[in-house]
Amino acid sequence: MKQVTVGKNDAGQRMDKFLTKTFRDLPQSLMYRAIRKKDIKLNGKRCEISTRVAEGDVVTLYLPDDALTVSKPVYEFLTASRKLDIVYEDENLLLLNKPVGLLVHPDDREFGDTLIFRVQRYLYEKGEYRPDEENSFTPALVNRIDRNTEGIVIAAKNAAALRILNDRLKSREIQKYYLCLVHGTMPKQQDTLTGYLEKNSDQNRVYISDRREGDASRTIATAYKVLEQHDGLSLLEIHLLTGRTHQIRAHLASIGHPLLGDGKYGTNAINKGTGFSHQALCSYRLVFDFQTPAEELEYLRGREFSLSSVGFAKAFAAGEIVVPKENPLPKMPKQVKNFTKSAKIKEKSRKK
Repeated sequence: MKQVTVGKNDAGQRMDKFLTKTFRDLPQSLMYRAIRKKDIKLNGKRCEISTRVAEGDVVTLYLPDDALTVSKPVYEFLTASRKLDIVYEDENLLLLNKPVGLLVHPDDREFGDTLIFRVQRYLYEKGEYRPDEENSFTPALVNRIDRNTEGIVIAAKNAAALRILNDRLKSREIQKYYLCLVHGTMPKQQDTLTGYLEKNSDQNRVYISDRREGDASRTIATAYKVLEQHDGLSLLEIHLLTGRTHQIRAHLASIGHPLLGDGKYGTNAINKGTGFSHQALCSYRLVFDFQTPAEELEYLRGREFSLSSVGFAKAFAAGEIVVPKENPLPKMPKQVKNFTKSAKIKEKSRKK
């Protein structure tokens, strides 16, 4: 027999999710059978798979000890760097300025030094995150940005903050603003671009169209305002009205204004000699525009946080970034133009 007390960060989860996260080696078939046979009880009473656990609840498991072994923890986040640029911090969350080149989460090529591991190490060494006392919760990132995009990322310190922030982000009650440098002169001083985006995970890229091409197409809306333009470039403030993968990069490229330094949705030829080998894009401002009750995070209602300085914007204002005159004029990349054609070819190859 083993007993587990539900902690604050575990509250609100379904019983099966709680048990799966707490006992990672517990076979699901055994877990479901034990719940049906009342070998797993909540506060001494029968429970269901879908029962929600609350803080202070006691879960009792009448199962063999070898099915409930807990492996000695290995804290992989301790291999990450301690370097963090903290924009704001309180008892519930962190706002972090992620630098260019740092992944937000591990992938199949890089595992050790990522933003989430840096956050977990920071909180662990501060004593705010105690993995051995948590059954399932780990500090997590609320939003994410590309490896070569810089700017503000939100990290939640506890389960309640993570739930609220995820909900508010989904309902668009957290407004995200970006700065970017694009090639060319924009047709209007400000506008809202709309369209459809389809993601191709195999190619790690997206395609833009002005009409829906299938069930995988997602509506996108990107608002921009010109802040400054000269020397063949425009500095824009972007209000991201929908948050899709590579949305800003692909959407602006699709109208013939790829981001400076972006070789994926622009071309390397137009970036030659500018000193930029990655996109000039920064998530520089967040507004907590709550329209519904925010519970423990109500104190953030109406608050705004921004970076005091963005390197490429400062350099552009000083006239330090210039596109060489011999570079070709920016144009809509072929791979974005041919969205429909490429999608049909992909579908045809699947059928074969």
